[in-house]
Amino acid sequence: MEYTQLGRTGLKVSRLVLGTMNFGPQTDEATSHAIMDTALDAGLNFFDTANVYGWGENKGRTEEIVGSWFAQGHGRRDKTVLATKVYGNMGADGEAWPNHDKLSALNIRRAVEGSLKRLGTDYIDLYQFHHVDRATPFEEIWQAVDVLIQQGKILYAGSSNFPGYKIAQANEAAARRGSVGLVSEQCLYNLFERRAEMEVIPAAQEYGLGVIPWSPLHGGLLGGVLKKEAEGKRRTEGRAAATLADPAARAQFQAYEDLLDKHGLEPGEVGLAWLLTRPGVTGPIVGPRTPEQLAGALRALEVELDGEFLAALDEVFPGPGPSPEAFAW
Repeated sequence: MEYTQLGRTGLKVSRLVLGTMNFGPQTDEATSHAIMDTALDAGLNFFDTANVYGWGENKGRTEEIVGSWFAQGHGRRDKTVLATKVYGNMGADGEAWPNHDKLSALNIRRAVEGSLKRLGTDYIDLYQFHHVDRATPFEEIWQAVDVLIQQGKILYAGSSNFPGYKIAQANEAAARRGSVGLVSEQCLYNLFERRAEMEVIPAAQEYGLGVIPWSPLHGGLLGGVLKKEAEGKRRTEGRAAATLADPAARAQFQAYEDLLDKHGLEPGEVGLAWLLTRPGVTGPIVGPRTPEQLAGALRALEVELDGEFLAALDEVFPGPGPSPEAFAW
C-alpha cells in the first residue's frame, strides 16, 4: 500500500479512502465489519464517515457500525485514521430545531460528543465541516474547533463541498487567530466532473490542503455503466439516468468505455487510477457495498497510466484547463 501525507499534517494516510456511507443503509453490520477488516489488512488506513450517515430515522447508524468494529479490539482504532463530519441535523426528520445543525459553536460541541459516543473513541483524527454554513462566522467556528483540539477530542479540521473562496476565507480567519485552519477539502471530482480544477483544487494547493475526491466514479457512470446496461446487469435510475439522457454525455461515456475496452482495462479501476495521478489529490473515497467491490477498488492501485493514455482520457473528458490562464481572452 502506498501512503502519503494528509495536507500539512503529520498524518500518513493510504492513497485510497474507505468511505462508509453504505454501512447500515445498504450493507449490514457483519459485512461492513468484514469490509473494514479486509481494508485494514490491505493497508488501507484512512476511513471516512459522517454523523448523518444511516440517513432518515437511522442517522448515526453508520458511525455506530464503525464504533462496534473498533470495539473488537486488536488495535483497530490505533491503526485507523478516522474522519467524520458535522453539519446535518441529527434530530428525527420533521423535528428540526434551531442550533441543532450546521456549524454554530453550540452544534459543533454537541455534535462531536455524539460522534465520539457512537464511534466508541475518545478522539477524531479529522473533523470535517460537511457543507458551508453561511450564517456562522469563521471566527466562531475556529473558536469551537480550537477548544476541541485543546481538549484532545479532535486533531485536525477539514472541509467538504467548500468553494475555493470559502477555503480562502476559512484559512485566513484561522491565520488571524493563530489556529491551524483547514487541512483538507473533500469535493466532488472525477473524470466527468472536473470543475474542481478551476478554483477548489488551486485554493487547496495554495493553502496546503489535501484533496479527498468523493464520487470518484460519478455515481457508477465511470464504472462501465453502458456495458452493464447492455448486459442487463444494471438499471440506471435517478441522477445517473438523467445524465445519460443527455446525448453528448452518453457519447462521452461510450467513448470512455470503447477506449478502455481497446486497452483491456476496467473502467472503474481506471477512474480511480486517474484521480491518483492528479496534482493535489490525497486519495479518492471508495464506498464499497460488498467485499468484491473493495477488491476492485484496491486493484486500481496497481494500474499505471502513461502520458499518452492520460492524454486520450483528456480528449474524452476535457478539463477546464489551468486557472486562470484558461479563462483569459
